[in-house]
Amino acid sequence: MSDDRRLDVLRAIVEDYVATQEPVGSRSLVERHHLGVSPATIRGDMKVLEDEGYLTQPHTSAGRIPTDKGYRMFVDRLATVKALSPAERRAIERFLSESVDVDDIVQRSVRVLSQLTSQVAVVQYPSLTRSTVRHVEVVSLDGDRALVVVITSSGRVEQRTIQLPAPLTDQLLADLRARLVPVVLGERLSKAAVKVADLIHTFEPVDQPLVAAVVATLTQTFSDERSDARIVVGGTSNLARYGAEFDTTVRPVLEALEEQVVLLKLLGEASSGVTVRIGGETGFDTLAGNAVVASAYGGDGSRATLGTVGPARMDYPGTIAAVAAVARYVGRMLDDA
Repeated sequence: MSDDRRLDVLRAIVEDYVATQEPVGSRSLVERHHLGVSPATIRGDMKVLEDEGYLTQPHTSAGRIPTDKGYRMFVDRLATVKALSPAERRAIERFLSESVDVDDIVQRSVRVLSQLTSQVAVVQYPSLTRSTVRHVEVVSLDGDRALVVVITSSGRVEQRTIQLPAPLTDQLLADLRARLVPVVLGERLSKAAVKVADLIHTFEPVDQPLVAAVVATLTQTFSDERSDARIVVGGTSNLARYGAEFDTTVRPVLEALEEQVVLLKLLGEASSGVTVRIGGETGFDTLAGNAVVASAYGGDGSRATLGTVGPARMDYPGTIAAVAAVARYVGRMLDDA
């Protein structure tokens, strides 16, 4: 048997099963894919693929369906990334370019990714702790309150309102800004947290309690790692298409969506390019019937991940192309922000 033909048979079975959700028989393969051999020859090829673990037969008289190993072979050796159409690329770029801030970018990314793939989309917020300080501002509010604003290199804006032991005078506020900005501008947040703490003792003793309150808030903002665990999920309604497989496909995904730690782990392995994890490769037995397609996005200062979660019988070429495209556009927007 020709290895090339066997790969063609596997590719055809994966494509047909994804499209029809029905086991694929030899006669339908010959009719749909013009493989140039008889159904009997195709049946022999299918038997070998089954013996090698790439296919399985759910019932004696039924056709074959791919196994996780079969999908993996398809992704690794057979799947050519389906190029997005110019209209799709323009639509993504236009939709994302209308974002007004990082929150809007993330929300729009989830929407467009779930629409393109018809899967559940998951987008992690850009990292805050890896970012640098682009701008910091302290604004005096009414009475003894103040607003601290931190803008990072990833475009994130963090705002904290604090209660002070006394009102900030205009002179102290101006002095604080003048000393604060040169110290933290361009610094990684972790280093900025250390530098602002050293500022307290540079002020007059009478002003140090006020400065210490501002510095404490800034330090907390710079050191807050919770933002790295923020994710947004969209497209859960797409799971309705798989209602007949609720226990094997839909329920495990819904349970995973409730556990943010699980989602972060599923996306976390994506470091460069698109990563595909199928069935047991996800590291969660409950997701045996599902797959995750993920990609990192953004530069070193804002690196995070996004991707899709769905059934193992997904359109891998189309999903890989969509995830890669959205990651590329989002990363570009953050770099230009």
